[in-house]
Amino acid sequence: MSASDPQEPPEEEPTLDARLLLPAAAGWITAILLMPHSSAIAVITTATISALSLTLLVLALRRRSRLFFTLVAITALSAGMAAASALQIHRLTTGPVLTLATSNSTAKLHLKITSDPAVRTTPGSRRPPYVVLKATATQITAEGATTRIQTPILLIGSPAWQHVRLGQHVETQGRLSPVDPGSDVAAMLSARATPKLLEDPAWWLRAAEQVRAGLRSSVEDQPEDVRGLVPALVMGDESALPPDLVTDFQLTGLTHLSAVSGTNLTLLLAFVLPLARLLGVRARGLTVVGLLIVVAFVILARPQPSVLRAAAMGLVALAAMTTGGTRRRAVRSLSVAVIALLLLDTSLARSAGFALSVLATAGIVLLGPGWRDALANWMPLRLAEAISCPLAAQLACTPVVAWLSGQVSLVAVVANLLAGPAVGPATILGFGAAGVALLSSDLARLAGWLASWPARWIILIAETGADLPGAVSPWPATVVGVTVLTLLCIALTFGLHRILTRPLAVLLCLAILVFVVLRPTPRLGWPPAHWVLVACAVGQGDGLVLRAGEDTAVVVDTGPDPTPMDRCLQDLGITHIPILVLTHFHADHAGGLAGALNDRQVGEIEVSPYLSPPAEHRRVQALAAAHQIPVRPVTYLERRTVGLLTWTTLWPAKVPAMPANPSSTSDNESSPENNASIVMLVETAGVRILLTGDLEPEAQRAILAAHPDLRADVLKVPHHGSARQDPEFFAKAGPRLAVISAGPANDYGHPAPRTLDLLTRSGTTIRRTDTSGAVAVTTDEGTLATSTQGQQP
Repeated sequence: MSASDPQEPPEEEPTLDARLLLPAAAGWITAILLMPHSSAIAVITTATISALSLTLLVLALRRRSRLFFTLVAITALSAGMAAASALQIHRLTTGPVLTLATSNSTAKLHLKITSDPAVRTTPGSRRPPYVVLKATATQITAEGATTRIQTPILLIGSPAWQHVRLGQHVETQGRLSPVDPGSDVAAMLSARATPKLLEDPAWWLRAAEQVRAGLRSSVEDQPEDVRGLVPALVMGDESALPPDLVTDFQLTGLTHLSAVSGTNLTLLLAFVLPLARLLGVRARGLTVVGLLIVVAFVILARPQPSVLRAAAMGLVALAAMTTGGTRRRAVRSLSVAVIALLLLDTSLARSAGFALSVLATAGIVLLGPGWRDALANWMPLRLAEAISCPLAAQLACTPVVAWLSGQVSLVAVVANLLAGPAVGPATILGFGAAGVALLSSDLARLAGWLASWPARWIILIAETGADLPGAVSPWPATVVGVTVLTLLCIALTFGLHRILTRPLAVLLCLAILVFVVLRPTPRLGWPPAHWVLVACAVGQGDGLVLRAGEDTAVVVDTGPDPTPMDRCLQDLGITHIPILVLTHFHADHAGGLAGALNDRQVGEIEVSPYLSPPAEHRRVQALAAAHQIPVRPVTYLERRTVGLLTWTTLWPAKVPAMPANPSSTSDNESSPENNASIVMLVETAGVRILLTGDLEPEAQRAILAAHPDLRADVLKVPHHGSARQDPEFFAKAGPRLAVISAGPANDYGHPAPRTLDLLTRSGTTIRRTDTSGAVAVTTDEGTLATSTQGQQP
C-alpha cells in the first residue's frame, strides 16, 4: 500500500472479491474433512462432487447466471481438492510402511532427508537428547523383501542424527510405529543406529548451507540473543534462538519475525525491486529480478512446505502493497495461492501455520487499505500504513492464536509497530552478511555487526513487552471461548473503521489499553475467597502456591518456564515469599524460578539435598546468588511454620548415591532425582495437604514404612499423574481431593489412565491443570471446594 495506489475501477463489482474467496474456502474445508479418512472415502467424495459440478455446469450454461458459475467453481474445486486428498492419502497408506508400522516391525530403510534435524530434550528425564526430522523413505527391506517406495516418515533418532543434512540420502535400521490419522507422514521411525551416508545433497543445497553457515559465523562474536535472531530473521534458521527469547516473541506477537514467513521475502523484494528500478530495470525485467529473488530465498531458506507457503503469502502481501495493486487483484492472488498450495499438499489444510499465514495476509489485503485510509485522514500516510498492517493481521489471527495458546496478546500491535522499522535493516544487512561471507569473513563480520544493532532493538522490544504485567490476557481455548472471540473480532472489523477516523476515539482506546497492560485487572472471580492452595497452570511441570497471609505465600516448585509462574503469582497478588521450596532439580520443577523471584521479596530457597542434575543445580545457585537469596537443603522431619501454614518434611530421609552414568538408565528404572523429591505434609485452616513432588513407587513405599499416618484431605498426585504409582500409598493418604499438575496434550501421556482410574475407584475428586487451567483449593468453615481459572498455555 502506498500513496500512489490508484483507486479501484468503479466498474468492478466489489462483491466479486468475496466470491473469489468462496472456491478456495470450499476446497480448504473439503481437504480438512477428508485428510483423516481413507482414500476410498476421498474417491467416493470426488465422484459425488464431480457429478454435482457437471449438473450445476449444465444449469449454469442454460441460466447464464454468475451465481451458478460461482457454484460450479466451488463444486469443481471441491472435487479437485477431494481428488488431491485421495492421491495424498493413497500415497501415505499404500505400500509396506503402513503395514509394518501397524505391527511395530523393524526394517532397513534408505531415506532422503527432507528437513533439518531438531535436537529435543525431555524435561525431568535423565535420558540423553534425541533428534526429530522428516524424511522420505525411498527403499525398505523387511521380512526378506526389498521394495522401492516414496513414503514420507517422521524419524526419532539418537544424537548421531543431528549431523545429517537436508537432501542427504542415508541408510538406517529402526522400528516403525503408526501415527495419528490425518498426519502428513505415513509412520514414525525410531532409529537408534548411526545413519550410513549413501549420497550427499545436491550441489545447490550444499551451496545454500555454505551461505547459511557464513551468516552464522558473521554474528558468532555477538551476544547469544543476537546470534540466534539474525539467522532467524534472514532465512528462518531458528536453531540458535534461546528459549527465553522464543517465549518473549510469543507473548509479544513477534513470532512471525523469527520463523520463515512472508515477511522475510516481502522485505527483501521491497528492497531489491526499487533498487532495480533505480538501475534502469523496467517491466518484464523487474518480473525476472523478482522471480530470481524468490528462487534464491526458497533455496537459502530450504525448499520445504513452510518456505513455499511463506513465498506464496509474501508475494500476495507484496502485490497488495505495491504500486498499481488493487484490492480485487490482491484477493484474486490470495485465492489462487491458497488453491495452488492446497492442491500441492492437502495436509496444509490442517496446519496451524498455514491458517495463520493466510489469515494474516487476508487481514492485510481486505482490512488494511480501509484502515490505512481512515488513519491517513489525520496522520502521515506512512505511519498510518505502519499501524494498519499489523493491526489487520493481528485481528485476523487472534481467534486461531487463542485456540492454540489459550491467550490473547494485548501488546502485539504496538510491539510490531515499534519493531517494524528495525526488521528491514536487520534482514537486508543479514542477507548482505550471508553473501559477503563467501568472499571475505572480515567483511561478513562487519555486516553482521551492523545487522546486530537493529536486531538488538527488536530483542529489547520483545523483552520489554513480555515483562509488562498485562502483556497477555488468558482466554479459554474451547469451542465456546473461541467462538465468542471470533464474534468479537468480526464486530471490531465492522466498527473499527469509525473509531480510526476519530483521533480522540483512538487516543481513548490507547489510554484504556495502556492502563490494562500496565495495571491488569484480576480475572473475574479469581483468586477465589478463602483459597489455601493454588496449582498454577505452568504447562508440563509443578508450580504450587500455599497461602500464608495477605500478599504472602510459600511457593513449592516453579514449573519449566518463568512467565507462567510469574503471571500466576501476579494474579494471586503475591509479593512476599518467605520460603520457596524446590522439591528437586528437574527443569519442569525449577526452570521457572526466575519468574517467582521477579519483583518479589524472597526470604530463602529450600532445596532437595540430592544436587542433580548438576547443571540445573548450578543454574539455581547462580540465580539465587544474583538475588542475594540463601539456599538451604532441607532436613528430614523438620517442622516449620510460616503465617497460616505449618508443615513437616517427610522426605527425603537419606540422600541416594549419585549414579556413575545417569544417561544409561532405562525408561523402566526409577529416577533418583524423582525419588529424592521433598515431601511436605502441610496443615492450614483445618486442612491437611500432602505435596509429593515426583515421587516414584520405591520412595512412596519407603515413606509408608516410615510414616504410617499419611492421612490428607488434599493430595498433589506424584509425578504429574504418571502410571508409576503405588496403590497402597494412595489408599493410606485417602484424599478427598487429588490435584494433578500437567501440561495440555503433553508427550508423556500424563495423567495416565491407570492413575485416574485408581483415584476414581477410591471416590477421590480429581482436578487437573491440563484441562482446567490453574486449580484453587478453598475452604470455608471446613467445607473443601475447588475453583478453576480456565485453560492456560
